[in-house]
Amino acid sequence: MVFAENKLMPRTGRILISEPFLGDGYFRRAVVLLVEHNDKGSVGFILNKPLDITIDEAIPGFPSFDFNTMFGGPVSRDQLYFVHTLGDKIKDSVPIADGLWWLGDFDQVKVMLDNKEISVNEMRFFIGYAGWDKGQLLKEMEERSWFVSEVDLDMIFSADPENMWQEAVKKMGAEYKLMADFPEDPSLN
Repeated sequence: MVFAENKLMPRTGRILISEPFLGDGYFRRAVVLLVEHNDKGSVGFILNKPLDITIDEAIPGFPSFDFNTMFGGPVSRDQLYFVHTLGDKIKDSVPIADGLWWLGDFDQVKVMLDNKEISVNEMRFFIGYAGWDKGQLLKEMEERSWFVSEVDLDMIFSADPENMWQEAVKKMGAEYKLMADFPEDPSLN
């Protein structure tokens, strides 16, 4: 099946949406937020792969945060990352898009969580990340493994991860709507 031509190119702050039949187990029906994209490569976090562990379970002594940690990707799965909407409130935050940042002073985040200054719709934690070497993501784009879309803060912080891929595809426009309803395994249809 031939899909509509995706006119957007990857850049920091955009979303990657995997094509419906991408066979890679990590990226099957994945929605990835690009937090860095430059001539050296790309870094992103899978937004719709929750882990069955909260942040305080992953890091003993960490303040309780009532939201599951997400599987960010297969690279550096022993590292914790976060994206947030708190900007200048967290020292050393790096802007991604309008109203969206990543990284920042981790000790400050712990204090803010302990003081209940951060809500679940302001921050997401990820274990690991998705990474592409120079030119790798563009090659995968040429192979039509990924579609690119604009960032949607509601999708990142409040969408149901189980339905996020379908919702992201539908937001791309009418020409993609049929693709959103494809079964994961067409042989079961």
